[in-house]
Amino acid sequence: FLPETYHFPKNTRDVDVLRQVYQLMQQTLEEEWQNRDENLPIKSRYEALVLASIIEKETARADERAQISGVFVRRLKSRMRLQTDPTVIYGIGTEFDGNITRRHLHTDTPYNTYTRHGLPPTPIAMPGRAAIHAALHPAPGKALFFVATGLADGSHKFSETKVDHDAAVREYLARRRANRNKEQGT
Repeated sequence: FLPETYHFPKNTRDVDVLRQVYQLMQQTLEEEWQNRDENLPIKSRYEALVLASIIEKETARADERAQISGVFVRRLKSRMRLQTDPTVIYGIGTEFDGNITRRHLHTDTPYNTYTRHGLPPTPIAMPGRAAIHAALHPAPGKALFFVATGLADGSHKFSETKVDHDAAVREYLARRRANRNKEQGT
């Protein structure tokens, strides 16, 4: 289903609502697929939907979607694992308590992109048109890593090397600790 704002007449049957939002997703996928960039490691509309669902969960920032897509596409082309937390969380399911741990990252599920190569078997969310577009139009670049900055704007830090990424992770963790201490008044 394509997540959008819809207007339906009163007493519209649920099956008619579902049919329309399903058809709009199919139409959107077809339009975006026909206009996709060349040389993508995405082989089908369904794979595009799966990648778009990961992008949807990774960021709500319009200015970062194509960058995140670029990282994932470069990783797929290089046969690197995607290593994206939203897929791990999806694989954990209802047992996830809001705190992702190393144990979670190492526990194999069909959705754990830390333990498995390639895309997960199904979408992990309902991506909007912007995420689908980003999946099929990744930004060029060399970044292979990204991590949340911990800033209130929801931004990410992109890195080309593991060394730079590890430094960005340490910065994120330090900012998170500082924010937690400020909230607790310590």
